Amino acid sequence: MAAKNRPETNKPVKRKFAKTEPSNPASKKPKLAGSKPSKVSQSKDSKKPFNPDKRKQKPFKSELQKTDGNQEKNQSLTKRELRLRAKELAEARKKKRKRHYDLELELASLWEKMRQRNIAKETRSKLISEALQKMKGKIPEIAGSHVSSRVLQTCVKYCSQAERDAVFEELQPHFLSLADNTYAVHLVKKMLDNASKKQLAGFISALHGHVASLLRHMVGSVVVEHAYQLGNATQKQELLVELYSTELQLFKNLVSIKESRLVDVISKLGLQKASVLRHMASVIQPILEKGIIDHSIIHRVLMEYLSMADKSSAADIIQQLSSPLLVRMIHTRDGSKIGMLCVKHGSAKERKKIIKGMKGHIGKVAHDQCGSMVLLCIVSIVDDTKLIAKIIIRELQSIIKELVMDKNGRRVLLQLLHPNCSRYLSPDDLSSLNLSIPSLCAKEGSEVNSEAKNNESSKEMADQEVVAVQADESTSPAENLPLAEGGKKDPRVRRQELLVSSGLAESMIDVCIENAGELLRSNFGKEVLYEVAKGGSDDILRPTLDDKLNTLHETIASLASESKSEASEEEHVLENFHSSRTIRKLVMDCPKFASTLWKNALKGKSELWAQGHSCKVVTAFLESSDFKVRELAKTELQPLIDSGSLKIPEAKQLPKEV
Repeated sequence: MAAKNRPETNKPVKRKFAKTEPSNPASKKPKLAGSKPSKVSQSKDSKKPFNPDKRKQKPFKSELQKTDGNQEKNQSLTKRELRLRAKELAEARKKKRKRHYDLELELASLWEKMRQRNIAKETRSKLISEALQKMKGKIPEIAGSHVSSRVLQTCVKYCSQAERDAVFEELQPHFLSLADNTYAVHLVKKMLDNASKKQLAGFISALHGHVASLLRHMVGSVVVEHAYQLGNATQKQELLVELYSTELQLFKNLVSIKESRLVDVISKLGLQKASVLRHMASVIQPILEKGIIDHSIIHRVLMEYLSMADKSSAADIIQQLSSPLLVRMIHTRDGSKIGMLCVKHGSAKERKKIIKGMKGHIGKVAHDQCGSMVLLCIVSIVDDTKLIAKIIIRELQSIIKELVMDKNGRRVLLQLLHPNCSRYLSPDDLSSLNLSIPSLCAKEGSEVNSEAKNNESSKEMADQEVVAVQADESTSPAENLPLAEGGKKDPRVRRQELLVSSGLAESMIDVCIENAGELLRSNFGKEVLYEVAKGGSDDILRPTLDDKLNTLHETIASLASESKSEASEEEHVLENFHSSRTIRKLVMDCPKFASTLWKNALKGKSELWAQGHSCKVVTAFLESSDFKVRELAKTELQPLIDSGSLKIPEAKQLPKEV
């Protein structure tokens, strides 16, 4: 029964198993005997034979070249020979590294001896000769090393001229590759410092065609700038004109031209202005994007570009430069001009960025000859006096004494006290303050052209170069302020807010009172003291600070009232060259000071001061244009003139009484 039931129970199970079908028939297809294996199974199955026909259906050209080269090598060398060759190359590289390391150790030991200060010259020369002998033939490699390059720099600094020439000859073919090396750049600069005129000319000639690419490199730009500073006018022009046009970059014989201005170069060579501007923009833009704006050669190129650029291009450059980066440019002559142009043609927002970017650097900028001109431009143009007082005036007040005694630092103070005075600013400085970009002028060229024709008919405005709009000689100093592209605020109101309202003038008077004797005897401080004691141009300090000014007058008079003393180390203020002439100018230009000085110091003592430098102070009372001052001293001085004790220069005639 069980035997009969067993097949019956198995039968339906077999039937059920045979009837069941997979849910996805495509995924589990039955494998037929004549069907080809799939690609997936072919790639995964490592036991199947390799089919070369499929792999070489459409080979690439590079693969064919590689296989051909490998087949040739395989045919020439066996596997054992290849292993031996690789081992030999590895051992050779290891030995080379060891030799280089040993050489560096030897050079470092020699360097420790030769760089000592108390070493004899003969001993140092022997050590240098030994080091150069060890480096012979390996100098280009050593120049780029972090350790050995310093040894080579010391050798170049102290070696003989013959040894230096030998090093130069060995490095000459590799100068371009070393120019952008972080460690070799210092050696290249030192080689240029000690190079002869012929060697320097050869180096500058080797830079042809690579100036623009090197200026885009942080390290390479330093080498180009160094060569630019060392070169003469012709060599500087060779480096510059390459940045003007592609033709000048490709053809070396075109760069040797005498014309220095870009306008003259274009007319001389017949270049297209639009093409030149496009090329210059392609050179300048990457440099500005990388922030490489410290070098004078770049400043020169920017000035030439702004002299030719149209309104939109010039405005774009001004906008890019109106940032904290501008502080890094204003240390050169052209850089300061660019800074002044940015202040003059920039918007209120851009001027604010420039002033804020100077925060923390005002003292350094004020002491710089070129940077101080940018500060002069800011205080003469910008209307936001609160921002200037907060950032610039506040830093100036903290170092006011240093500024008063410094040749360049006093310029900002003198510009506020007596604007655009030719006694304190050179003609070049005055023309720099009046620079403008024709394409960005508010007058749109019409009024500028007419004014230029009236002043100088020989100048052509069609060239669109950066020009200085000269003011008439008959105008007053206050009218000479460069306000064409400046603010709308009245110049006197601006000066009043920056000097008096900010407290700068009060700080200056306090410094003058405390250091009156020192300032009177100094070459630069005497001029600040003179302007302060006089009350500034147009009496800008009066009547607000009258009490302080009277105290200063009494302080100077008390110094003049001191008796002569041969034992004193310092000269008397009336006998010192600088102080006597400063007091003389004050007597002639400031009647209040003259009356205070006469009453406190000179009344009854005129005969004592009638000789030497002090006589100039005494005669100033008679030469004064103020009638009351002349009458004040005439009674006492006339007998001295009659007796011949006091002599008045013949060239000067006393003013007639009214």
